[in-house]
Parts: sequence; structure tokens; C-alpha cells
Amino acid sequence: MSEQLDDAGRLKHLLTLEGMPRGVLEAMLQRADALAEYAHGGSEMRDALAGKAVCTLFFEASTRTRCSFSLAIQRLGADLLNFDASFASTTKGESDLDTLKTLEAMGVHGFIVRHKMDGAVAALARSALPGTVLINAGDGRSNHPTQGLLDMLTLRQAKGPDFSAMKVLIVGDVNHSRVARSDLHALHALRTGEVRVCGPASLLPDDDTLHGCVVGDDFDAMLDGVDAVMMLRLQRERMSEGLVTSLDDYHRDFGLTMARLRRAAPDAIVMHPGPMNRGIEITGEVADGPQSRVLQQVANGVAVRMAVLEALLA
Repeated sequence: MSEQLDDAGRLKHLLTLEGMPRGVLEAMLQRADALAEYAHGGSEMRDALAGKAVCTLFFEASTRTRCSFSLAIQRLGADLLNFDASFASTTKGESDLDTLKTLEAMGVHGFIVRHKMDGAVAALARSALPGTVLINAGDGRSNHPTQGLLDMLTLRQAKGPDFSAMKVLIVGDVNHSRVARSDLHALHALRTGEVRVCGPASLLPDDDTLHGCVVGDDFDAMLDGVDAVMMLRLQRERMSEGLVTSLDDYHRDFGLTMARLRRAAPDAIVMHPGPMNRGIEITGEVADGPQSRVLQQVANGVAVRMAVLEALLA
């Protein structure tokens, strides 16, 4: 995506992982890995963004993403401004762009934006002042690039930097998942050996999202020999939309249990972006088991977001 890179190939914004050069992505993962020791305490990095003002501009609810970005901003020493759309002028009819411009006029030039509309963050980036940085914290069902990065970091820590040797399986509601799309963009950029996608046909996209993937609806067969299983949250509204017959049926066909996990490679890891529906897409035994990397993903979120903020604002 050319609008997020300058002529020298450096990041101006982080809007998507689609089309991200492999070298840029790998450099970001390496830096995040190096920052991990500073992500959960200490003052060593407090001068990195001292004097910079960064706003978490969230038009949609979030817990993990917002909290980890807030911690990352503070670990780097920037001034943090939290924007809550439910108490802001947007409830009085102010446009998203007017909100951005108002905050720019106050000297804020770093924005972490979460929005329910596809493409909303890229649209704001096109209208921002030169030097203003936009980071996509999730827009619609299209992109969640920092989640994709933290998932890749978790894979890298568990399996090493050579993604060409990996078999990775993504399971569940891919069609409505911005996490799945960003993970797929990153896995393809890193030249992953084999990417498998499994779910009911009603929850899989019918566009080119799954290009280059092995696709199927037999969860047991798709698990055979994989190195990592990425489970996706089943949004319960899919039942009311008629896309899932029942939660019990979904768990029977696509729920990850310890018995099923034994089909994967013996050292396979299990991932989930959260929040988890225990007993639906994943059992508690798996989520809390020795192969789970769910909490490591959460921990990696702070380091990844520090690396992104540093790259764009330092």
C-alpha cells in the first residue's frame, strides 16, 4: 500500500500488512523482539518519544489493543491522550476528520485509530498534515496490522525466523475477521511454507482473501502435522444471521480440544487473538495448556506496539 510508505520505502503510517515488503516486516519483528525486555517495566526507553503527544482515537470498544498501546506509549515516554468517542464531540455530529484536525491543532501528531468502518483509518491518513502519523488499531473487517505483527512475533519466538518451514492453520470465522486478514497478509509476506484455512463455508470469504491457501472444512484433516493453530473468535451474532446452526454444532465441528490437538505436530502451538469463547471455539484445557501461547500474544502486543511507535515517531 504505497500511501503508507515513502519513496525510500520507509513507513509513514501503519495502515495494513497487505503488500508490506518482507524486509520491512522482518525488521519490525526483530526490533519488537529486542524491545520485549523493556515492554513490562523499567525506564530505559522513556526518552525515545519524550515530548511527543500520541492519541488513542478509538471509535470502537477495545480492551487488549487500547491498553497495550497505552502502555507502549508510556514506556517510550510520550504524552498519552485517550479519546473516548462515547463522551466526545462525535456524539454531537462532529466528523471523524474534524476530530483529527482539532487534535492536530493541539499539537498531537501520532494517532492510534480504531474504527468500525473499512478504510476509515486510511482515509484519515490521506487528509492528515505532513508529519502526522496514523496507526491502524483495527478497521471494520479489513485490517488489524499490529495484531498481525504480534502474532508473527509469537510464531517467530516459538518456531524461529524461517517461516518457509512452517505449516500454519487458521480456523473459524475468517470472513468477518480483520485479524485473520492481517495474519494472512503477514504469513504470505514472510513466505510461510503452507497456510491452511478451515471453517464452515458460510464463514469463509468468497473473494481472493484465501488465494494461496489450502482451504477445507474438515478440521481433523486440516490439523494433521501443523506447527501452529490460530483459532478465531466466533461472534455470536453469526447464529442470529443464520450462518451457524448452533454453538454446540460449531464446537463439535470446529472446536479445538486436547484430543484434536494431538493431530497437530507434537510441538505445535495454539494461538487466539481474544476474547475467547471457552467451550465454543476452544476448550479451557487447551487455552490454559502447555501448548497455548495466548498470554504470550498479549505480552508481545506491548513490544510490537513500542516497535511500531518508535519506527514512525522517533
